[in-house]
Amino acid sequence: MRVLLVEDDSDLSSRLAASLRMESFVVDIARNGEDAQHAGLTEIFDAAVLDLGLPKIDGVSVLKSWREANRSFPVLILTARDGWPEKVASFKAGADDFLTKPFKVEELILRIRALVRRANGHASARVTCGPLTFDAQLGTFEYDGMPLKLTALEWRVLSCLILRKEVVVDRRELTERVYDGDAEVDSNSIEVIIARLRRKIGPEYIETVRGRGYMVTAAS
Repeated sequence: MRVLLVEDDSDLSSRLAASLRMESFVVDIARNGEDAQHAGLTEIFDAAVLDLGLPKIDGVSVLKSWREANRSFPVLILTARDGWPEKVASFKAGADDFLTKPFKVEELILRIRALVRRANGHASARVTCGPLTFDAQLGTFEYDGMPLKLTALEWRVLSCLILRKEVVVDRRELTERVYDGDAEVDSNSIEVIIARLRRKIGPEYIETVRGRGYMVTAAS
């Protein structure tokens, strides 16, 4: 899950990014509205956390520009403002959720996971594909009812695939969702991770679609 974190308070953004990365999220940080607008229009994200009071361009205007460009990733508004007019403006601009400062980081993480899950068409927190189950709210995997131990990169790849189960996920899209923007990525890195996952859950549950990407499937 790749998240765009838009927050001009450098201490808060650094702390939130560290907490999200501890939960295996890939996090891009923007500290002003101009950079946030550009990132949301040009990069792939599963969700965005957007502060309203930003330098250069305000948060509502940033959100409007994303929606006008048909950027549909879910957006959680994060703000110190608790007034009803700000909430109305945010939701009219296309926001999906709203969290007022101060807040618990644990709640922020749960809300992001719920937004990403629903954006991928899953009403239930538990997503099942064959013997594999992903609890999208807790971020845990089970295989045949037993906990599945994964590295952070394996978790990122498998969560991306199972949230889009039975759908081919482009290799480039996987790479962008798995690695931080400044990471040095070998050309075969995704293939290595896929190979490790196949050893853990069985090769029949991750299908390679030549020239396109990968798909988690219940077919065995």
